[in-house]
Amino acid sequence: MRFYFLLFVCLLLVTAGFAQSASATKPAVGFSIDNIDKAADPCVDFYQYACGNWLKQTEIPADQTEWVSFVELYERNLVTERDILEKASANDPSRSAIDQKIGDYYNSCMDEKAADAKGVSPLKPDLDRIAAAPDKPALIDAIARVHLIGPNPLFNFYSSSDLHNAEQVIAYIDQGGLSLPDRDYYIKDDAKMTEMRKHLVDYATEMFTLAGKSPQQAADSAQTVLRIETALAKASMDRTLRRDPKNRDHKMSKDQAVSLASNFYFNRYFAAAGAPAFSELNVSNPDFFKQVNGVVESESLDALKTYVSWHLLNNAAPWLSKPFVDANFKMQKHLTGQDEIQARWKRCVDSTDGALGEALGQKYVELTFGADGKQRMLKMVDALEISLNQDIHSLPWMSEDTKKQAKLKLDAIRNKIGYPDVWRDYSSLKIERGDLLGNYLRANEFESRRQIAKIGKPLDRKEWGMTPPTVNAYYSGSRNEIVFPAGILQPPFFDKKMDDAVNFGGIGAVIGHELTHGFDDQGRKFDPQGNLRDWWTEQDAKEFETRASCVADEYGNFIAVDDLKLNGKLTLGENTADNGGARIALMALREMMSHDRSSEKASQKIDGYTPEQRFFLGYGRVWCEKRRPEFSRMLVSVDPHSPGHYRVNGVVQNMPEFQQAWGCKAGQPMVRANACRVW
Repeated sequence: MRFYFLLFVCLLLVTAGFAQSASATKPAVGFSIDNIDKAADPCVDFYQYACGNWLKQTEIPADQTEWVSFVELYERNLVTERDILEKASANDPSRSAIDQKIGDYYNSCMDEKAADAKGVSPLKPDLDRIAAAPDKPALIDAIARVHLIGPNPLFNFYSSSDLHNAEQVIAYIDQGGLSLPDRDYYIKDDAKMTEMRKHLVDYATEMFTLAGKSPQQAADSAQTVLRIETALAKASMDRTLRRDPKNRDHKMSKDQAVSLASNFYFNRYFAAAGAPAFSELNVSNPDFFKQVNGVVESESLDALKTYVSWHLLNNAAPWLSKPFVDANFKMQKHLTGQDEIQARWKRCVDSTDGALGEALGQKYVELTFGADGKQRMLKMVDALEISLNQDIHSLPWMSEDTKKQAKLKLDAIRNKIGYPDVWRDYSSLKIERGDLLGNYLRANEFESRRQIAKIGKPLDRKEWGMTPPTVNAYYSGSRNEIVFPAGILQPPFFDKKMDDAVNFGGIGAVIGHELTHGFDDQGRKFDPQGNLRDWWTEQDAKEFETRASCVADEYGNFIAVDDLKLNGKLTLGENTADNGGARIALMALREMMSHDRSSEKASQKIDGYTPEQRFFLGYGRVWCEKRRPEFSRMLVSVDPHSPGHYRVNGVVQNMPEFQQAWGCKAGQPMVRANACRVW
């Protein structure tokens, strides 16, 4: 059951395709002027100037969908985690409880021969449970079991903060049940989407055949999957509409939810899922359940069993025998363009992090992140918060009333740096050496039940939504917090050997980005406590929307791949955060330099560049990126982030500070005539 612990997590980077190996040619890992293309004009194409030599020297590894600083750092972290896991996997009776769990999980995952010998048999008890359901109400019990151990056929069930009482955790039900990345894959008739539907049918046919069906039965079953998922897709809310939390705010009594979609037998489902007693829940998309209620009615019991079995097979495929692994990867290749599957040890490190992230994270933090690193980060966060406060205070378009409310929200933002104060307790999770799929399914069930148990309880604000080794960061509107795992606090984002200008262009802009999320088109709708509440005056809200529309229109005209443009509304929040984050990071750098005891030192050139120029070069380096065209095409539909090229040029062309730093003139491409600015 894939629970959404943070409803409004705003990630810096989509993690799809995080499967990579070292590049054949290796440009500088951190910031280096060797990455710069001095033949380019920074005022014409700053991205090319900052990243040009990096782009020339870099190849996307065969087992990777893209190559960008996040992935480079992730790759280095994998090696550190692998060392930890290999030491822990030694079958030593004196091992600690943590080492036993992470070591045996990893060891079981690495035993490819055992997985090949078992084939689909480890999944057979759960497949048999689905097949044995005598009627549709009993099938709901089987679906609850499938939700607990991994995938989400038909819909999603999870716990999260009440949108109007953030201190209280409640139950949620939401749309779900698709295999392809987005509803558009099922309902659009262009050549690429049509091709992906064919690939899905071929993949499902192969999987059903491997699971024991005849070729004709497998082909028929695959068509059943496509038919049901297409119906679910048509009932699903568009990803852009879902960005507005008001569109997902439908709290009702449990009885109302039961009557909304009687064929879901929700009372029976909640009992089978082990949910605590509750009387109210949020139904994120009521129309989905109304429409899919008819699908459950019209489809036969056998068809629904086929569909649910498919989700179980598809989810487990990477951890079954080689034919299943290969079939699963072939579908991934169609979607992303990735040429080769990543090495098994990398997949196993990732799986261990997913199953036991805060156990592995304890060991990772001991090796990589000390108290001094946490203090340096907190100091930078403080500087960025001061700058954002100054920025809000100086906005000419915002009234004093709204500014006061914004200040209250900014002051209330919680900062989580490096790792949790309280580590997760995995003592009740059974990890058995030699039982790969069993460990995987039990870990999923452990997490599902942990999340379900929160329903009806106060929100635990100490909890984290990412593991310490993660190369990412997030802002949560419902918690009003920014979170920076230890994994990202390394070069090129933060390098203690580098000057402040480069670090403020790297991790400083990332901090600014996450802070700005609290005031983007989604975040601004939440108050200091994380409640969905309008704290804006009517006029200020209109002024915000006007400025946000400028950003949406600007990015909506950028070409992502071939003739496909970015979705300016889908990417609005991230683009707003990129623009605001860079601006307040530069403000913080300037403030720091103004207080430097030696003003001469503060303005000193390094490698021929001023501090402000190095700030922008540091910012550009973070987003140097190469993507496979298939991956770029997929991300246009699902990713709220813009490609690296536009995360750089889209920002700097809106900044007079950039134009001043590089001596750009009106009319040049990096000088936007009608510059957009929200924050």
